[in-house]
Amino acid sequence: MVRERPLVVTLGDPDGLGPELVCRVFGGGFVHGPVLLIGPHEPLLQQAHALGMAQFWRRVGSAEEAGEGICLLIPDGLEDYPCAPGAPRPEGGRSAGLSLALAARFMRQGLGRALVTAPLNKAMLMAAGFDFPGHTEFLAEHAGLAPTDVCMCLAGPKLRVALVTTHPPLREVPSMITGPRILHCLSLLQDFTLRLGLSAPLAVCGLNPHAGESGRIGREEIEVIGPAVQEACAAGIDAVGPLPADTVFGRAVRGEFSAVLAMYHDQGLGPLKLLHFGEAVNVTLGLPYVRTSPDHGTGYDLVGTGMADDGGMRAAVGMALDLTSLPASATGGGL
Repeated sequence: MVRERPLVVTLGDPDGLGPELVCRVFGGGFVHGPVLLIGPHEPLLQQAHALGMAQFWRRVGSAEEAGEGICLLIPDGLEDYPCAPGAPRPEGGRSAGLSLALAARFMRQGLGRALVTAPLNKAMLMAAGFDFPGHTEFLAEHAGLAPTDVCMCLAGPKLRVALVTTHPPLREVPSMITGPRILHCLSLLQDFTLRLGLSAPLAVCGLNPHAGESGRIGREEIEVIGPAVQEACAAGIDAVGPLPADTVFGRAVRGEFSAVLAMYHDQGLGPLKLLHFGEAVNVTLGLPYVRTSPDHGTGYDLVGTGMADDGGMRAAVGMALDLTSLPASATGGGL
């Protein structure tokens, strides 16, 4: 009998909301297993006690030992993690980085069903020596991919948004928008939306106000974005654009588009988080495995208050399980 691969879950920054969210979701019976949690033990134990829960996990020494139920694997160097709930520290970034690196290795080896990541603090991750601006870039490199091989996508109940660029300074965005990058993102995004059972076209944002106003405000739409959309359509991708960003998201919410491809972070995620904050799921498209995460950050100010909403974590876990229950794409096994 082939043993079922576990869902792999990182605790993120253990001084943030990660341990509490993990306790509330997995200790509450939302998923019974197999689940492999990765991170330090003490923050998880403290949060379980604070929530009045008994320890619901057992500790293991390797991913291969994880069987039925919920297991915890502590990365080397985190056995005696010094807890400081609610405090952003390089120690929290180090824990998040070590846990994520170990989880990425397991996924690369095919040991996990899917990866769900609790929030980390990007500044603390970098302060700890992990030179990545976020999960997306970290996981791409650890999968042997370039940052341009993957695409960041956030999915809510009504609106789904993918990004051509993720975390560069705004002044660098125009030079990073290329035809091949747009075409690749649209290919990944169409695969994702079809797997969700969505069949409406994909919308592509312009970079400039009013999508360049026929070249009077900017020429990226004429010289780069428009030709890329035409090439995507010729390749069988149902895409429309470039469209003005100030109206396209409302059209998508009304069902005219399955998803929107935005040119940069705040262009796409401002509308998405206005509508779906706390319930959207961050999905990294293009990895050789499924990876999801809640759409919010570490929430240091909410740690221990009982006010944190675990809906985003539940949605991330649910989507990871749903996507790995669906047939793999014809273009590859990951998203």
